[in-house]
Amino acid sequence: MNTTDAKAVVQRYFDALIAGEQDVVRDSWAEDGSVWYPGKLPISGTWQGRDQVIDGFLATAWAHLDPEKEVGIKLTNLFGEGEQVFAEWHSWATGKATGRPYDQKNGAVFTVRDGKIVSMREYADTQNWAWALVGDAS
Repeated sequence: MNTTDAKAVVQRYFDALIAGEQDVVRDSWAEDGSVWYPGKLPISGTWQGRDQVIDGFLATAWAHLDPEKEVGIKLTNLFGEGEQVFAEWHSWATGKATGRPYDQKNGAVFTVRDGKIVSMREYADTQNWAWALVGDAS
C-alpha cells in the first residue's frame, strides 16, 4: 500500500468520526486492530480487536463527553510514509461528569494494511483528560 492510500484510510476514519458515521468508523478498522493509549485513565491501555476498539476504547471515551454540548474534532495534520501515518488533531467537548471544558491537541501513529487501520498509538495530555473528563489530575 502506498502512502497516499494509507493517508486516505486515516482521513476517511477521521471524516467518519467527525460526521458520526459509525458504520464507516467500524469499517475503517481491521478485525484484529489495536489501540494503545497512555496513562491511568478509563481509556488507557491496549485495546485489542475491532470490537474492543469501537465498543471499548471509543465508546468509553465518548461516554465521558456531555452529549448536550458541542463535541468537535478537527484534523490538523496528516503525513506518512508507507503503511505508517501520523495524525494530529484538535478535539473539544465538555465533561459529562465534571461540566469542565475539554480542549486538547492529540497525535497518533497509525499503521494501515490492506486498506484497514491495524494499530493506533495515541499521545495526549492525560492530565488534561483526567481533569476535564474524570474530575482529577491523575
